[in-house]
Amino acid sequence: MDDLIRPVIVAPMAGGPTTVALVTGAADAGALGFLAAGYKEPAAVEAELRQIGGVPFGLNIFVPMPPAPDVAALERYRRALQPEAERFQVDLPPLRLGDDDGFGAKVALAETYAVPVVSFTFGVPERAVVERLRRAGCRVLITVTEADEARRALAVEPDGLVAQAGAAGAHSATTDPAHFRGDSTAAEVLAAVRKLTDKPVIVAGGVMSAAEVSALLALGASAVQCGTAFLLADEAGTRPAQRDAMLARTYQKTVVTRAFTGQPARGLANRFTETYSAIAPIGYPAVHHLTAPIRAAAAKAGDADSLNLWAGTGHARARTGSVAELVGQLTP
Repeated sequence: MDDLIRPVIVAPMAGGPTTVALVTGAADAGALGFLAAGYKEPAAVEAELRQIGGVPFGLNIFVPMPPAPDVAALERYRRALQPEAERFQVDLPPLRLGDDDGFGAKVALAETYAVPVVSFTFGVPERAVVERLRRAGCRVLITVTEADEARRALAVEPDGLVAQAGAAGAHSATTDPAHFRGDSTAAEVLAAVRKLTDKPVIVAGGVMSAAEVSALLALGASAVQCGTAFLLADEAGTRPAQRDAMLARTYQKTVVTRAFTGQPARGLANRFTETYSAIAPIGYPAVHHLTAPIRAAAAKAGDADSLNLWAGTGHARARTGSVAELVGQLTP
């Protein structure tokens, strides 16, 4: 792993912010960028893999999650969202309980294209998947949020772990969404995972400066993964409504919410999170599919109050510039 890992890693940001230009720009600047396979059709992922060229990069894949524990709660939430559908003049889809996000096809693509680093989020892939990828020349990382998840991940013998703190923006990789509170720091989750393994541990969560990167490297991190720090990069595909809201500092705090997708995720607190967080059930990806038309319409209308504005606790320190400039500001 040492030949591929860089001090700064540009996090995979599914749903638009991650672009091929962001990943290749990161590589050119001496960082390691990750393509985000989440939500994309396999054909779209393959198209991006073909564009990457010969630079070091990674690919992040979502592990299929267990079925929603309470379908009745999902039905109630669907009814509660009806005013939003009427607001944007869209139809709420029927519940879609089964969706593996093209997991098998995306793993096969990573194998075929011998992606240098493959990371997994939302769970632990089977050992056979890890072995297939390693035979293809891929290095494998698994994202964890605490010690028990790290133990389960280490059992399938990945090349390393991504230790994700609660301070991180966007979806948490937690496998216990009912009890996730998002109150861990990067230093805390790094220490918990470091006790369990000598393999490389990449840490993520709330990091926005070279001083913070340096401190975490000194604590034993092999690298530091940053996402929010790159949301305003010139090469990022961040939606205009979110970009404008962040630049204007319209929203001052973040919140961990299941309101948009059914999985805990940290984003800027807005009207939608304030209205629906308390009643949103566990149920990714069912809730994700349920709110998709609302989010699409809100994005088209430029309505940031109704969007999932994923961002970590350091969002107020996000800066504009090229990915190369931002990597330079984060590199010790």
